Amino acid sequence: MHVAVIEENSVRAAILVDGLREAGITSVEVISSTDGLLRRLTAVDPDVIIIGLENPRRDVLEQMFQVSKVVSRPVAMFVDHTDTDMIAAAIDAGVSAYVVDGLRKDRVKPIVETAISRFNAFDRLQRELDAARSELAGRKVIERAKGILMKTRQVSEEEAYELLRRAAMNDKRKVADIAQSVVTAASLLEK
Repeated sequence: MHVAVIEENSVRAAILVDGLREAGITSVEVISSTDGLLRRLTAVDPDVIIIGLENPRRDVLEQMFQVSKVVSRPVAMFVDHTDTDMIAAAIDAGVSAYVVDGLRKDRVKPIVETAISRFNAFDRLQRELDAARSELAGRKVIERAKGILMKTRQVSEEEAYELLRRAAMNDKRKVADIAQSVVTAASLLEK
């Protein structure tokens, strides 16, 4: 596992690195400046990102949250001070573990493991949600296409679906793709 540690304070960075090494993680890259952070993280390409912020300033937090949105990786954040808005912003940005006033090397491993587990669970749920939305959209298009075929061809609903299914099999495409073609063609002919 390759971990990027973003921490400007060298003492705090050393605590994080020591905690990771004790956990058996030896591939660690410390980033001590937030200048060009996204570019640097892209170059490092870590499996996990740990962000340490002793006294988080709004501008630094905003940059960290933007990074965690763009770089789809588990993110653990250690801060010394926080407020409700910061916690909400961190969660919205996709931070997997948000730890307040708890930077100790013996806590690093379980927090990183928790961040990875939460990230994976959220990622799985997001993929399932995307698949369900896609299927629902496909069903809506199929229903519209069946309606068009029923009206134009004077066929039953079952026969309309059979026409779509047969065309999909012949073209080696999905029924929803064929249905979208029918809907698009019908909209062109109406105008």
